[in-house]
Amino acid sequence: MKHYNVGIIGYGWAATAHIAAINATTQGRVSAVYSSRPLDSAELSAKHGGTIKAYQSLDAMLADPDLHVVDITSYPSQHRDQAVAAANAKKHVILEKPMANTPEEVREILAAAEANGVKGCICFECRYSNQFQVTKALIDEGLLGRLHYGEVDYYHGIGPWYGQYRWNTGKKEGGSALLTAGCHALDALLMLMGADVETVSSLSTKSSNEVFTPYEYDTSSVTILHFKNGAVGKTAAIVDCLQPYYFHTHLVGSEGSLLDDKFHSAKLKADKGHWSTLSMKMLDSGDVSDHPYQAQFQAFFDALDAGRDMPLTSFKEAKKTFDVIFAADKSAAQGGQPVRLG
Repeated sequence: MKHYNVGIIGYGWAATAHIAAINATTQGRVSAVYSSRPLDSAELSAKHGGTIKAYQSLDAMLADPDLHVVDITSYPSQHRDQAVAAANAKKHVILEKPMANTPEEVREILAAAEANGVKGCICFECRYSNQFQVTKALIDEGLLGRLHYGEVDYYHGIGPWYGQYRWNTGKKEGGSALLTAGCHALDALLMLMGADVETVSSLSTKSSNEVFTPYEYDTSSVTILHFKNGAVGKTAAIVDCLQPYYFHTHLVGSEGSLLDDKFHSAKLKADKGHWSTLSMKMLDSGDVSDHPYQAQFQAFFDALDAGRDMPLTSFKEAKKTFDVIFAADKSAAQGGQPVRLG
């Protein structure tokens, strides 16, 4: 079995969840942490287990020949430069969402990875959640038939009670409601619908509640997708709501429908007046400690063993989602004008 030493870039809330998940895989082990803040190697090692070296120089960490993978959990505005530097140092890359803040930066990251022969993983970990693995299996079994409508919505109030709020309010780091958080919902919708997007339309607004006043961008958006196969979809990205976290999913097909953890399929000849219930763990928390990182990172290391791109969340696969996101934000800036992809 191969062994992968992993270096973490950025030591914040997400990093602590990543470290635990990486160390829980069969091949990965965190051996280095880079932070702009001074950190103590002994304290890091004692807290997370194993031997971890602290760096305040990114170049020094990337120069370590025994480091195989770099995991980037820094501010979004730093992702492009750090991911390109890691790829140029011949390190495989795990990259927290968003992949980058512009389409050009996304392309530059992908180009650097391909030029250096390294693999990438974008943290669209919801694809590896029990909820969406079960939902996708239901679709693949044909129990919903051919999907012609789908909606996956993200409701998570990111106010001063939430750690991300500190940097999320600025346009430079947050970007948009869709880019900063709603990207998880749109990405899940694309996985479930299984078709390429032809055109995108989006509108955005924001709450009048004073706790959301610091935001430099609209904190609610609704995006309508028209797929090349004729299906349509919708994603609401709402980060200025005052309610419990909710990852809404509703799919409609030629043989049945799914609503969150409930479904009806004509193929089962069940009573259409009642939902059948699926047993699965729902996405019901924004806390990174609850995110299914371990399953995703395990898939990444397994793919490295096989010398291939990982399934579901490779750089190439994630680029498709970010192409749609940037098109949606362009549409919203133009008052909902449809934007054609490709």
